[in-house]
Amino acid sequence: MSALLEARLRTHVETLAGDIGERNVWRPDALRAAAGYIRSVWAGLDYAVTAQGYETERVWCENLVIEVPGRLPHCGIVLAGAHYDSVAGSPGANDNASGIAGILEIARLLRGLRPALTLRLVAFVNEEPPFFYFGNMGSAVYARAARTRGEDIGIMLSLEMLGCYSDRPGSQRYPPFLRWFYPDRGNFIAFVANLRSRRALKRLARAFAAHSDFPYQTLASPSIVPGVAWSDQRSFWRQGYPAVMVTDTAFYRYPHYHQATDTPEKLEYGRMAQVVSGLAGALAALAGTTQHRGGQR
Repeated sequence: MSALLEARLRTHVETLAGDIGERNVWRPDALRAAAGYIRSVWAGLDYAVTAQGYETERVWCENLVIEVPGRLPHCGIVLAGAHYDSVAGSPGANDNASGIAGILEIARLLRGLRPALTLRLVAFVNEEPPFFYFGNMGSAVYARAARTRGEDIGIMLSLEMLGCYSDRPGSQRYPPFLRWFYPDRGNFIAFVANLRSRRALKRLARAFAAHSDFPYQTLASPSIVPGVAWSDQRSFWRQGYPAVMVTDTAFYRYPHYHQATDTPEKLEYGRMAQVVSGLAGALAALAGTTQHRGGQR
């Protein structure tokens, strides 16, 4: 199973960051191709894919959504998402084809599940500048609409760069002062939250540890710490939802962050597969299921 999962993750990243390449509103054909690929993978798993569309920079953009319906539909939503656009000038293998690959394979692993709570997976558009913070960021558009609908999102997971790991001493850096409290090897996955989301952070960490022996670290911190708020979880924090970023720590570990050299062969797919499998189990547990089942298409 792990070898098959690893191969599928590699295929997704190679398709998005290799065949399609840089994808953003300045490369609208590539952005549409990426959305089409995500839609086709999910449809091939028998999910009904819905789109939240909007126009920005004269380009039609879409957040893509699937659900695993819960047995108790009025008791809350567990949501995981990742952005599928890349920064200008980069093919975005780790940032963030790796996160999208994770979301695609989590959908496969959770197929056929009957959780108590609804599980929702979202592929967000337009996370990268100039949309981040103040523009038409896809996750911001989505989170505002969810709040307007009165949706009860109990926890949101933002998958932001899952592919870089190293056992080399000194391979992991940190913001000021944090280096005294965390390991100097970048061989773990990090769960990062703002202070208001620390209970959700603890729930996720417990659920992940129950389904994986992969090393992880947690951080609940003020959003002002550099990197803590630099992804789609921030959009949900602004709407009052608890949210956690799942990350390999990006530029604190990965030397190709936002560079033209962020290409598929740089990623470590074996350890990435371990993380994705653990996240699938954690999401199943958070939604009220003790195990997850994965189809083998």
